[in-house]
Amino acid sequence: MTKVALVTGSSSGIGYETSLLLARNQFVTYASMRNLKKGDELMKIASQETIPLKVIELDVDDHVSVNDAIDTILKENSRIDVLVNNAGYSIFGSLEELSLEDIKEEFETNFFGAVRAAKAVIPAMRKQSSGTIVNVSSIGGKVGLLPYFTAYHASKFALEGYTESLRQELVEFGINVILIEPGAVGTNFMDNMKTGKNYNPNESPYAKTIQRVFEGAQVIMANTIHPREVAQVILNAVNSTSPNVRYSVGKDAESILKRRAELSDTEMEQWVRESYMEKKGFIRE
Repeated sequence: MTKVALVTGSSSGIGYETSLLLARNQFVTYASMRNLKKGDELMKIASQETIPLKVIELDVDDHVSVNDAIDTILKENSRIDVLVNNAGYSIFGSLEELSLEDIKEEFETNFFGAVRAAKAVIPAMRKQSSGTIVNVSSIGGKVGLLPYFTAYHASKFALEGYTESLRQELVEFGINVILIEPGAVGTNFMDNMKTGKNYNPNESPYAKTIQRVFEGAQVIMANTIHPREVAQVILNAVNSTSPNVRYSVGKDAESILKRRAELSDTEMEQWVRESYMEKKGFIRE
């Protein structure tokens, strides 16, 4: 039986590589994105390699867009086996200077986008008595690593708790829900990062510290894994008959989780602070 997969946020990075890898492994794959023009390269590769990959318009912030896309997939295939909730971004800035709109927009994509997509696919998966929902979180959903990424961390922590609970709801229907927790990945994450609307570097009392943190984050992002590594973990997970609840990806993610298990809260805060303020990075013995 040919399996059908939907990947959100597929115009670049993890979503792009996951869509290609699933299609190359004979999943009928729908690579979704808000702007279909960004899917030209995917379609070119799909044509050259003759792989079952289609590009479909889907905006995770819009429930009509989500439902329309999934209705199309179900009409064309009568089933959906895998949903990879990958769409997301980060907003940068102090909580004081972030507007509530800034924070709500972050949650709208990173958290509620995943909820919308899951709600749309669950009825079909339940009737099939099978399916896998993959929520792409972050190691920043396990540990609050960086200041000024407060809204991002909060959205990923929410995704983690939601996933753990949803698993219990769906297990009796043969549906797996799993978490992928990458560390730093070589995507355009930093380029796509938004700054709080109220932040003015010429007036902000946080400006000097923000600059130091941002420079430290750049050092951390210089030691990244390729998004293909994350895509491979996702493929392995959806092919597993008994997948783990969560998968951390990357040496930095492993290092962070190891420290979190070994250190007290105070010690952990100090280690993290040294990692970005002193530009030591997270991959350390």
